[in-house]
Amino acid sequence: MLDKEELWEIRRFTAKQELDTAVHTLEGILKGIAIDNDINKLEVNELNHWCNHHYEFVQNHPYDQLIPFIRNISSDGVITKNEYDDLLWFINQLSTENKFYDVITSDIQRLEGILHGIFADNVINDEEIFKLKSWLLDNEQLIGVYPYDELESLVIGITQDGIITDEERKVLKRFIIEFTESKKIVNINPDEIEQLKKEVCLGGICTINPNIVFQDKAFCFTGISERIKRKDFEQYIIGKGGIYNDNVINDTNYLIVGTKSNPCWAYSCYGRKVEQAMNLRKAGNSISIVNEIDFWDC
Repeated sequence: MLDKEELWEIRRFTAKQELDTAVHTLEGILKGIAIDNDINKLEVNELNHWCNHHYEFVQNHPYDQLIPFIRNISSDGVITKNEYDDLLWFINQLSTENKFYDVITSDIQRLEGILHGIFADNVINDEEIFKLKSWLLDNEQLIGVYPYDELESLVIGITQDGIITDEERKVLKRFIIEFTESKKIVNINPDEIEQLKKEVCLGGICTINPNIVFQDKAFCFTGISERIKRKDFEQYIIGKGGIYNDNVINDTNYLIVGTKSNPCWAYSCYGRKVEQAMNLRKAGNSISIVNEIDFWDC
């Protein structure tokens, strides 16, 4: 096992990466807790939890300024508008053009922070969900990157009728727990998390409004089609300049989900191939899970 001195020696090479991740996540948390224009004490506690998580760096810049600043403005359990603006300004000063990460990775880290912030008080209200939808629609540069497609599809699905049910709220909570590190959300009982995992099953969530490119792209099909046989689908893909495989592999670009006797609603489970595709997406592969209906509409 490495001793403390050896760990700090390694950190000489990872400090910029760790700082960028920490700052992007903090920016997201701050925006998440304020997304409904109301920051309660439990949400303020999420900021303090960020400080606790990074306290071992408190002697290093910029943590030596950032952590005391957060501690000071949150000491009374209230974040005023001026305090919020000052903290966001400070964070933005740390976000230079010469980041360790590219823009896409940085925005995904911000998204994780936003979800942490929204879920910080263990309540996801309607305004938070609709504001999250607006953020997603404003950040379409993340299309194709896990978990943007899944989250966008889920949020648009549960908001399309203007009414958010308790069941839909549970599914969104379950998704946030899946994407974020739930152990870092301090105001949620671990037993509640385990119970929610048992009650709500998340399978493949299909990309909405997919942009299908055929030339030299690899396709796979799962389920049963309403309009075409599997062999004919293979020939259709090849005729369009694409590549067809019967199985999901690392190079698969699109998994098309057949709809016959298997209706595609926002959070259905489709079995082994979708599970493989989801695992590839989580690992960073560029593979889209597409409803057959959306595929033919492209």
